[in-house]
Amino acid sequence: MDVRKALTIAGSDSGGGAGIQADLKTFQELGVFGMSAVTAVTAQNTLGVQAVYPMTTEAVSTQIDSIGEDMGTDAVKTGMLFSSEIIRAVSERISYYQWGKVVVDPVMIAKGGAPLLQMEAIEALKKNLLPFTWVVTPNIPEAEVLSGMSIKTLDDRREAAKHIVDFGARHVVIKGGHDEEMKEAVDLLYDGNEFYYFNSKRILTNNTHGTGCTFSAAITAELAKGATVYEAVSIAKEYIQAAIEADLFMGAGHGPTNHWAYNRKRGILSGKSE
Repeated sequence: MDVRKALTIAGSDSGGGAGIQADLKTFQELGVFGMSAVTAVTAQNTLGVQAVYPMTTEAVSTQIDSIGEDMGTDAVKTGMLFSSEIIRAVSERISYYQWGKVVVDPVMIAKGGAPLLQMEAIEALKKNLLPFTWVVTPNIPEAEVLSGMSIKTLDDRREAAKHIVDFGARHVVIKGGHDEEMKEAVDLLYDGNEFYYFNSKRILTNNTHGTGCTFSAAITAELAKGATVYEAVSIAKEYIQAAIEADLFMGAGHGPTNHWAYNRKRGILSGKSE
């Protein structure tokens, strides 16, 4: 039996909507065996992040080594890495194991506004991790930080993508969820030569906690199964759209998305489409 595997290197979300919890749920739903290396433990819920407890670099590296020395992986996803020290440690292990299908979700700020990446870590992300990155998936505010430019239009996003590729990332997906001026959510994929666009209906909901983690995890799962980047982004777009549409209405703040909605919509869990 050919079991495809994916490793998430990210923070733990006690509320279950984002972080390694969202990643592992997504891997499972898309038929990939999920593994994890925890970079930080967060105390959070739909109302926000109450506390962050980072792991030591040794703890992060040892978790990754446990996977690399025995089970291996077909794709890697990074999420909240918190500090420059952890970013460098993760980059070193990715380089050591020569993992090529690396998806970086440059998690910087939680939905409630809490910072999840220390400011000095941004330079380490650009210098140490992006050169090993196959796909990086910033939202518009994150793309502004990475590119060093203001993004107001689709032309700005194209220019920002070019800047980010210059740091070494092979593909850039700048997500369009934050561009509320557009009637559709338009994600832009740049492969260093061509631009591709993925449109979806904008859903008016407050329950979007973990969308970035889930979207990048879906890309990672599809890459682990052998999909091209274009194919992986296409399926990830469908997956996150279904997850947002099938609202769970959980909690009093930014609620989580529905990780089983994609398969339920396709009739895989329920035996019929809903």
